[in-house]
Amino acid sequence: MISDRVKNGIIRAPNRSLIKACGYTDEEIKKPFIGIVNSFTEIVPGHIHLRNLAEAVKKGVYAGGGTPFEFNVIAIDDGIAMGHEGMKYSLPSRELIADSVESMAKAHAFDGLVLITSCDKIVPGMLIGAVRLNIPFIVLTGGPMLPGELEGNKYDLIDVFEAVGKYEVGAITEEEIYKLESYACPGAGSCAGMFTANSMACISEALGITLPYGATIPAVEAERVRFAKIVGQKIVELVNKDLKPKDILTKEAFENAIMVDLALGGSTNTILHLLAIAHEVEPGFITLDDFDRLSSEVPHIASLRPGGKYYMSDLHRAGGIPAVMKVLEGKIRKDAKTVSGKTMGEIISSVKYINHEVIRPVDDPVHKEAGLRILRGSLAPDGAVVKIGAVSPKMYKHEGPARVFDSEEDAIKAILSKKINPGDVVIIRYEGPSGGPGMREMLSPTSAIVGMGLSDSVALITDGRFSGGTRGPCIGHVSPEAMSGGPIALVKEGDIISIDMIAKRVDIKVSEEELEKRRKEWKKPEPKVKHGYLARYSKIVSSADKGAVVNY
Repeated sequence: MISDRVKNGIIRAPNRSLIKACGYTDEEIKKPFIGIVNSFTEIVPGHIHLRNLAEAVKKGVYAGGGTPFEFNVIAIDDGIAMGHEGMKYSLPSRELIADSVESMAKAHAFDGLVLITSCDKIVPGMLIGAVRLNIPFIVLTGGPMLPGELEGNKYDLIDVFEAVGKYEVGAITEEEIYKLESYACPGAGSCAGMFTANSMACISEALGITLPYGATIPAVEAERVRFAKIVGQKIVELVNKDLKPKDILTKEAFENAIMVDLALGGSTNTILHLLAIAHEVEPGFITLDDFDRLSSEVPHIASLRPGGKYYMSDLHRAGGIPAVMKVLEGKIRKDAKTVSGKTMGEIISSVKYINHEVIRPVDDPVHKEAGLRILRGSLAPDGAVVKIGAVSPKMYKHEGPARVFDSEEDAIKAILSKKINPGDVVIIRYEGPSGGPGMREMLSPTSAIVGMGLSDSVALITDGRFSGGTRGPCIGHVSPEAMSGGPIALVKEGDIISIDMIAKRVDIKVSEEELEKRRKEWKKPEPKVKHGYLARYSKIVSSADKGAVVNY
């Protein structure tokens, strides 16, 4: 066992003494050491309940014959960080989390890990660190929040964001917003729709690193506590079998995850994170081309929020991720291993129930094409991403004049001041991984556009990214980013931008000669942040099409 490094022999008497100082007995020290990585924090609803899950996992570990050691990592709430400089820290925190997991596990010689995680950057951050270690681990996500209910209707956080735009055009009162904010998020869990947090949970299950049905059990239900105990037992079994993550995270496993993500119309952020996780397995292991290739193989089969009408709790009652994969059975790589000890094919074969109102058959899908799409063109030579499953067909093709903003704040000010007109294409640049720095999510401007009734006539393009809750014609991850001198840096006010999501194109209708002239005139701006963690991050982070991984 790895933990023998800190506990075996006379030479390790000092090490054992310190462990005993924490209250552990000789018998406990002899067992496998299981690190319980907990992202509990008191300001994030997706994490507020994770102490209870950690206690349940520990009971399972003891029952399975191991000894648990809990430690914590940071967790940023993207919703609270949204719309101000705090959002610059969200994506970079992924790397801090990964480094923390690696550091704690290496320093204390853990034999295996349970990753108790929730929300946007925390799930991939923990995964990146655990894959780097290549020791047995299981992911236990905190579970989705239930939708809020008010006066006979269901709501979630996105309704609150969009209410701000509605207020600006007089469609809702301040009193109505107050009532909505008080009921839309009713308690613990990741926001109730197929936003980034829940998208990452579903992807983790499709990858085979979460036990079946673990992605969709609502956060507040006792079933999740029972599930946590089973996870605790199972991790000891994996340690004894020495089943390592790189035995599970094969090309086939990633293809399963990508297809499930595409079929569910998950967050555009999942592409960023899957690329980064795959990078830890092997650089270049998965590329944007894989997403593009697989997007033509699977339809969009679930109408989930934000673009659809169903919530994560509905997906769970409909059969969860195993049912989704059963529907996609003809495409799924069935030989892929999982932490359950079963292959993905064996998990699929045990599915007994599917609600086809929520999880549609492949011959009667929500959309014939996948819910996410990779776009390329003269504006994004290295790629861009759109959640087409949350876009009105009216906006699949669009041409309009560019309205250019060099920061999110400037764009929001213009939108809320009613300076954006139907037909416009809002360009928000210098918000990429390096330029932002931190590649902020743009939920505030996109929600304002929706709330003001412009989502069928105004497109938004950015080298930043979008919340999983974004809906409408919003194209993000434009690469190369503006800070690297990409074409998005060369756009001028009034340039005609052409979008064709069917042909997978996004172009600036300016001659190559004119672009070359602008390229020669362009000067790289001063960094927005010159001190602290973000300044360091901006110097070592890669582009979005590479997963915004850090290059040490």
